[in-house]
Amino acid sequence: MREARTRRPRQRDAAPPGSATSQLASVTPTDVDVCLRACAAHSTKLVAGLDRRRTALAEALRHLLAVHAATQPAAPATAAPSIPLMRRAGKAQAASAALADELLDPLLMVGNKALDCGYEDELKLAVLIGDTVLTQRKGSRAGWRLRARTLEAMGAEAAAIEAYERYLSFTEDDGFGVAAKVVGLRAGARLQDELLRRLEHDCPAAAEYAARPVTESWAEGLALQARGDWHRAEPRLVGALLAQERTGAPVTELQEATSQYLGLAMEEAGTDPGAVAGLTEIVGLYAEQRRSRMRGPVEDPTFGGVEWTTVGEFRNRIAGKSICLIANSQRVGSSSMGAEIDGYDLVVRFNSYRIDPAATGRRTDIHATIHKHGFNWDQQVHTRLVFGGVSGDWKHSLRNRLVPGAQQYLGDESLRWPLRDIGRVGADVWPAIPTTGFNMLWLLDHLDVSSRLDLIGFDFYESGAYRLPGAMRMPITSVHEYTSEKAWVMERAQSVTDMRIRLR
Repeated sequence: MREARTRRPRQRDAAPPGSATSQLASVTPTDVDVCLRACAAHSTKLVAGLDRRRTALAEALRHLLAVHAATQPAAPATAAPSIPLMRRAGKAQAASAALADELLDPLLMVGNKALDCGYEDELKLAVLIGDTVLTQRKGSRAGWRLRARTLEAMGAEAAAIEAYERYLSFTEDDGFGVAAKVVGLRAGARLQDELLRRLEHDCPAAAEYAARPVTESWAEGLALQARGDWHRAEPRLVGALLAQERTGAPVTELQEATSQYLGLAMEEAGTDPGAVAGLTEIVGLYAEQRRSRMRGPVEDPTFGGVEWTTVGEFRNRIAGKSICLIANSQRVGSSSMGAEIDGYDLVVRFNSYRIDPAATGRRTDIHATIHKHGFNWDQQVHTRLVFGGVSGDWKHSLRNRLVPGAQQYLGDESLRWPLRDIGRVGADVWPAIPTTGFNMLWLLDHLDVSSRLDLIGFDFYESGAYRLPGAMRMPITSVHEYTSEKAWVMERAQSVTDMRIRLR
């Protein structure tokens, strides 16, 4: 027996489905000071290590606490001790402090980095931060999305769907694909129910164990299976799955237990064609509910016949062409350069770009975007380059966000992270995370095959952002180093005007 298959489902008290996570269904009023003290306490728990996600969380916590210290007077010598992580302000207790504007984005950053970690303590911290933001700002889109993603990670699926729907009610541009996510979660729940009903039908003896404690039935089933008595083991294992459903276990726990059961059942089936055939449909249901929950419905698995393009093929397609890169800046949005922009051979736009024909031009030939959101992925372009620093996350985003038929060519992994992967420019040389615009500009400069290469409206956000309405509420992230990027550009500029920087 492999160790991974001896894990036991957690014991839960008998209750109607969903009640085990019912305490997460509504926002718990939470005081800002309580949240900040919890963040400070959590910061002390993080030590240097190899876990890059916890390192990123530690950095976000340090930034949050530094911003808080800069906006608050020094604490008196008799300040109250740190409050434990899960202590909350009661519903009747009024918040003693308001959430300052300066703290909102750093606090949300901590919540998202905590969610990325995926560990129990960090998930609790993310819940605490989400509750704090929504206590103060009930209409915060970022707060509702953080809450929804955290609840989903914890397996509180019904509450997560409710939070996702609240997010959708506050936004016009679903750049993160939340509507499809909600459809997928609901489809996954239906498929999971179908799977369990199939197991219940095929193993009637499981009904006796569905009313017993989960861990008791599961442990007995594992022990019997280890002794080769599958006939008696199966009803206990299936009964434990049904008991998890009955007691409202988190979806994540039920999925893990179902996966273990199916693995044991496939081992027992061996090479028996009849037994394998009997499991095929159930395994298919399990796979489909996992897929639905991960990415929602996909009408066209081939994504409209999109063709992958390598760095070499991309170079050949742009060779000899005049190219302009259009900044998402107010300088562009208030200009009258639309016709001139459309006169270039290739027009490159970024992330959540906004079209106003008179100011920005109409065409978009190349859309360069970060993988973390889906703004403009539905817009028709010739080539879409999606950038991302982590291969697994990048691939997951492509599966979830790519819109069938919206692009003819899609950059492959050779074009995933140009500065780092093609240029081999490490963090020791360029410490900051390169922006989408800089990755694209660096790539075009490196390939050096364009007859003309112009940057339109690049003032590095000095004039403010000009993006889709749904993206305008998103902060200009602090993880990039705009000053260094500007210096790099100016060192290579052939000519500079208020609206145009010419590199070729």
